Amino acid sequence: MSALPGTDPSSVEPSRPPGRTEPRTRRTDRWWLQPLVTAVALGLFVIYGAIRAFMNDYYWVPEYHYLAPFYSPCLSAACVPGASHWGQWFPALGPFLPPPVFVLPFVLGFRLTCYYYRKAYYRSFWAAPPACAVTEPHSYYTGETRFPLKLQNAHRYFFYAALLVAAVLTYDTAIAFRGADGGFGAGLGTLLMVVNVVLLWAYTLSCHSCRHLVGGRINHFSRHPVRYWLWTKATWLNGRHMQLAWASLVSVAVVDLYVLLIASGAIGDLRLFN
Repeated sequence: MSALPGTDPSSVEPSRPPGRTEPRTRRTDRWWLQPLVTAVALGLFVIYGAIRAFMNDYYWVPEYHYLAPFYSPCLSAACVPGASHWGQWFPALGPFLPPPVFVLPFVLGFRLTCYYYRKAYYRSFWAAPPACAVTEPHSYYTGETRFPLKLQNAHRYFFYAALLVAAVLTYDTAIAFRGADGGFGAGLGTLLMVVNVVLLWAYTLSCHSCRHLVGGRINHFSRHPVRYWLWTKATWLNGRHMQLAWASLVSVAVVDLYVLLIASGAIGDLRLFN
């Protein structure tokens, strides 16, 4: 390609031969590393969650009132004695429909429709796109107007369910402050449950739906000082939504695994005081 008059020839990109396509990206950094790590991390959590849900065992420690978060609330007649803090609303439906199936769909629905997680798994699993300034392999884009992506619009409703689940886990944490003799006590499991509940509340309240709920559709914040204060706090949390999403995901898995190990007899709870 010849340069125009007054143009530096070295700044003009030569024309490409017929049939030669543009490169997928001109980035020279390791742009593929972040979506790869995200895919591995989310994949491991999904595998662990599936195994744990269908294990249907080792989720209740009666000595310390530890209930694994994957099984809370335990609403099935198949739940072990003492684990059903809110009653047994559903009958036992066999090994292919363990107790978590009554609650996990709402928890997973909130996570899957979360704005941050959409970005995470869109990039890591669907490569849509895998990173900024990288062409995606799909030939066309339909957005979230077709099934199943149309379900993303239900995020605000899953948010309400997530509030209930966080409240239930808070109750589970409160009753875990019991010693082996029935009095007040705490162990490492109790502390892990406290951390998990704090992170879950922070992640849930950092949601964009929460921010809109407390501060949306207001024309004059000066006339609504309480809602404005709530909106500023939700906005502050929202700026840390990604970090809270990962921290709460890890904390849920850690607490669940810790309860599993204690309930199975693999380890004993490190008691701080009874």
